[in-house]
Amino acid sequence: MKQRVRGRRPRGFLLLEVILAIGIFGMAAVGFAVAINRTADAASMAQRRMMITRILDSSLTEALSLPVLEEGVTTVTLDETLGGTAIEIDTLIEPLEEMMNQDGEILQQMFRIQVSAHWYEAGEWMEESAETWRYGRMYQP
Repeated sequence: MKQRVRGRRPRGFLLLEVILAIGIFGMAAVGFAVAINRTADAASMAQRRMMITRILDSSLTEALSLPVLEEGVTTVTLDETLGGTAIEIDTLIEPLEEMMNQDGEILQQMFRIQVSAHWYEAGEWMEESAETWRYGRMYQP
Protein backbone atom coordinates (compact mmCIF):
# COMPACT_ATOMS: atom_id res chain seq x y z
CA MET A 1 0.00 0.00 0.00
CA LYS A 2 1.28 3.39 -1.01
CA GLN A 3 1.28 6.13 1.48
CA ARG A 4 0.72 9.64 0.50
CA VAL A 5 3.10 12.22 1.76
CA ARG A 6 1.29 15.20 3.13
CA GLY A 7 2.25 18.74 2.22
CA ARG A 8 4.10 17.77 -0.91
CA ARG A 9 2.96 19.61 -4.04
CA PRO A 10 4.18 19.19 -7.58
CA ARG A 11 7.16 21.46 -8.12
CA GLY A 12 6.45 22.37 -11.77
CA PHE A 13 5.38 21.18 -15.15
CA LEU A 14 6.99 18.22 -16.67
CA LEU A 15 9.22 18.90 -19.65
CA LEU A 16 6.77 17.03 -21.88
CA GLU A 17 3.92 19.31 -20.88
CA VAL A 18 5.97 22.43 -21.67
CA ILE A 19 7.00 21.06 -25.08
CA LEU A 20 3.39 20.13 -25.85
CA ALA A 21 2.15 23.62 -24.89
CA ILE A 22 4.83 25.29 -27.04
CA GLY A 23 3.94 23.02 -29.98
CA ILE A 24 0.22 23.83 -29.74
CA PHE A 25 0.95 27.55 -29.45
CA GLY A 26 3.30 27.33 -32.46
CA MET A 27 0.68 25.62 -34.63
CA ALA A 28 -1.92 28.23 -33.67
CA ALA A 29 0.51 31.06 -34.43
CA VAL A 30 1.39 29.61 -37.85
CA GLY A 31 -2.30 29.19 -38.70
CA PHE A 32 -3.00 32.76 -37.66
CA ALA A 33 -0.08 34.09 -39.74
CA VAL A 34 -1.26 32.16 -42.82
CA ALA A 35 -4.80 33.50 -42.37
CA ILE A 36 -3.54 37.09 -42.12
CA ASN A 37 -1.36 36.62 -45.23
CA ARG A 38 -4.28 35.25 -47.27
CA THR A 39 -6.51 38.08 -46.10
CA ALA A 40 -3.89 40.63 -47.17
CA ASP A 41 -3.57 38.94 -50.59
CA ALA A 42 -7.35 38.98 -51.07
CA ALA A 43 -7.54 42.66 -50.11
CA SER A 44 -4.73 43.50 -52.53
CA MET A 45 -6.43 41.60 -55.36
CA ALA A 46 -9.75 43.34 -54.65
CA GLN A 47 -8.02 46.72 -54.76
CA ARG A 48 -6.39 45.88 -58.12
CA ARG A 49 -9.72 44.71 -59.56
CA MET A 50 -11.42 47.89 -58.36
CA MET A 51 -8.74 49.99 -60.07
CA ILE A 52 -9.15 48.02 -63.32
CA THR A 53 -12.93 48.50 -63.12
CA ARG A 54 -12.51 52.26 -62.64
CA ILE A 55 -10.10 52.46 -65.58
CA LEU A 56 -12.53 50.53 -67.80
CA ASP A 57 -15.44 52.71 -66.71
CA SER A 58 -13.45 55.88 -67.40
CA SER A 59 -12.34 54.64 -70.84
CA LEU A 60 -15.88 53.57 -71.76
CA THR A 61 -17.28 56.95 -70.69
CA GLU A 62 -14.61 58.71 -72.75
CA ALA A 63 -15.46 56.65 -75.84
CA LEU A 64 -19.20 57.24 -75.34
CA SER A 65 -18.71 61.01 -75.21
CA LEU A 66 -16.91 61.25 -78.57
CA PRO A 67 -18.87 63.60 -80.86
CA VAL A 68 -18.26 61.40 -83.91
CA LEU A 69 -17.75 57.64 -83.72
CA GLU A 70 -15.29 56.15 -86.17
CA GLU A 71 -14.91 52.43 -86.72
CA GLY A 72 -11.60 50.99 -85.55
CA VAL A 73 -9.38 50.09 -82.60
CA THR A 74 -7.34 52.49 -80.50
CA THR A 75 -4.74 51.39 -77.96
CA VAL A 76 -3.48 53.36 -74.97
CA THR A 77 -0.83 52.17 -72.49
CA LEU A 78 -1.07 53.35 -68.90
CA ASP A 79 2.30 53.07 -67.13
CA GLU A 80 2.82 52.24 -63.46
CA THR A 81 -0.82 51.86 -62.49
CA LEU A 82 -0.66 48.40 -60.91
CA GLY A 83 2.44 48.66 -58.79
CA GLY A 84 4.75 49.21 -61.72
CA THR A 85 2.84 47.01 -64.19
CA ALA A 86 1.59 48.73 -67.32
CA ILE A 87 -2.02 48.32 -68.42
CA GLU A 88 -2.92 48.32 -72.09
CA ILE A 89 -6.39 49.67 -72.91
CA ASP A 90 -7.93 48.71 -76.28
CA THR A 91 -11.06 50.55 -77.43
CA LEU A 92 -12.97 48.86 -80.26
CA ILE A 93 -15.71 50.73 -82.10
CA GLU A 94 -17.65 48.77 -84.69
CA PRO A 95 -20.99 49.29 -86.41
CA LEU A 96 -23.85 46.96 -85.55
CA GLU A 97 -25.52 45.46 -88.58
CA GLU A 98 -29.21 44.67 -88.75
CA MET A 99 -30.17 45.72 -85.26
CA MET A 100 -33.93 46.10 -84.86
CA ASN A 101 -36.11 47.90 -82.35
CA GLN A 102 -39.28 46.50 -80.75
CA ASP A 103 -41.37 47.44 -83.79
CA GLY A 104 -39.10 45.49 -86.14
CA GLU A 105 -37.56 48.59 -87.72
CA ILE A 106 -33.85 48.41 -88.55
CA LEU A 107 -31.79 50.81 -86.48
CA GLN A 108 -29.05 52.55 -88.41
CA GLN A 109 -25.91 54.24 -87.14
CA MET A 110 -25.71 51.97 -84.07
CA PHE A 111 -22.22 51.18 -82.79
CA ARG A 112 -20.82 48.70 -80.30
CA ILE A 113 -18.08 50.10 -78.07
CA GLN A 114 -15.88 47.60 -76.25
CA VAL A 115 -13.05 48.57 -73.91
CA SER A 116 -10.55 45.87 -72.88
CA ALA A 117 -7.75 46.08 -70.32
CA HIS A 118 -4.70 43.79 -70.58
CA TRP A 119 -2.02 43.50 -67.89
CA TYR A 120 0.54 41.04 -66.57
CA GLU A 121 -0.08 39.73 -63.05
CA ALA A 122 1.02 36.67 -61.08
CA GLY A 123 2.97 35.22 -64.02
CA GLU A 124 0.17 35.39 -66.58
CA TRP A 125 -1.67 37.88 -68.79
CA MET A 126 -5.00 39.05 -67.44
CA GLU A 127 -7.88 40.62 -69.36
CA GLU A 128 -11.09 42.35 -68.42
CA SER A 129 -13.54 44.17 -70.66
CA ALA A 130 -16.73 46.23 -70.74
CA GLU A 131 -19.00 47.12 -73.61
CA THR A 132 -22.04 49.17 -74.55
CA TRP A 133 -23.96 50.40 -77.60
CA ARG A 134 -24.47 53.94 -78.83
CA TYR A 135 -26.35 55.73 -81.55
CA GLY A 136 -23.79 57.32 -83.88
CA ARG A 137 -25.49 60.71 -84.22
CA MET A 138 -26.20 61.11 -80.52
CA TYR A 139 -24.20 64.33 -80.05
CA GLN A 140 -24.82 65.85 -83.47
CA PRO A 141 -27.44 68.58 -84.10
